[in-house]
Amino acid sequence: MRPVGALLLAGMLLWWAPSPVEAQGLSSVFQRVNGSVVVVRAKGRDLTVQGGMSVLVKFNEVGSGVLVSADGKVLTAAHVVQIADEITVEFLGGESVAAQVIASESRADLALLQLARVPAGIKPALLGDSARVQVGEQIFVVGAPYGIAHTLTVGYLSARHKPNTIYAEIPLAEFLQTDAAINQGNSGGPMFNLQGEVIGIVSHIISKSGGFEGLGFVVSSNMARQLMLEKRPFWTGVTWFRISGELAEYLNLPQPFALAVEEVAKRSPAEVVGLRPSRVVAQLEGKHIPMGGDIVLAAMGIPLDDDSSFDKIRERWAKLRSGDEMTFRVLRAGRVVDLKGRVP
Repeated sequence: MRPVGALLLAGMLLWWAPSPVEAQGLSSVFQRVNGSVVVVRAKGRDLTVQGGMSVLVKFNEVGSGVLVSADGKVLTAAHVVQIADEITVEFLGGESVAAQVIASESRADLALLQLARVPAGIKPALLGDSARVQVGEQIFVVGAPYGIAHTLTVGYLSARHKPNTIYAEIPLAEFLQTDAAINQGNSGGPMFNLQGEVIGIVSHIISKSGGFEGLGFVVSSNMARQLMLEKRPFWTGVTWFRISGELAEYLNLPQPFALAVEEVAKRSPAEVVGLRPSRVVAQLEGKHIPMGGDIVLAAMGIPLDDDSSFDKIRERWAKLRSGDEMTFRVLRAGRVVDLKGRVP
């Protein structure tokens, strides 16, 4: 005699199994949109701590993305490409195309790439209206978990979260929560509704084990459209470390707030201007603090007093175009230095 639990489990599995019509519909939608999904490969350098020593190591980041315009614009996650020295995008079939960052907003974990060209026959995906998707609706994610390209996972929209309610370091993002499997390599990839419209860009997971545990977070497509395609925030090619409070006093800064330059991407506006990245990582009160690089005191003629002044600088950067002048005032080796350069 079969155990009752097994019978109940079998009944539940049969009850939840998708109908052949539903499975066929999802398969056809996947086939239609799959060509717009790309693998993003980013190479760069990262200052890290190994064995108690500061070490500059090369990294090869693998993420995902989605083509959203016929002229070669690709949405992806900022954390995949923010300080990359070299970016290539790989399409279905293996064709690779060079790309560069043209906009980035780390506070929403979004970035926009421009491709050198678009392979023949590739159609962009359609950005849907994420405000219309309801909790409980079925969705699917396409990406490259662990580098395995064009992998499909299916789930449901589990919840919707307003900005600055989930992750303090990504305060601008409106997050859609999903139970569709998301793993390393999915970052930057699209989440689709069953009509084949992009309703979000994969950002991160919450996990105690390090693997997927049913808590995936995706930046809404409306937020991506607003920040990347309408506002188009300026990409500096820098990762910043905020210095304030007691730390500013410990470092003998001439002001209560400043920005330490952590990393600088090659051929980025920051490198052209001459910003120098950190050389060592110090540990203070349990925190890793980048040291030995430039500390920005002011930019575009605006002194850094707090986060609101940094917002004003970002707004000024957003208006810059190729050939416009960028200015920084930095603390370098105990001296205040003024830097100027042109946006490439």
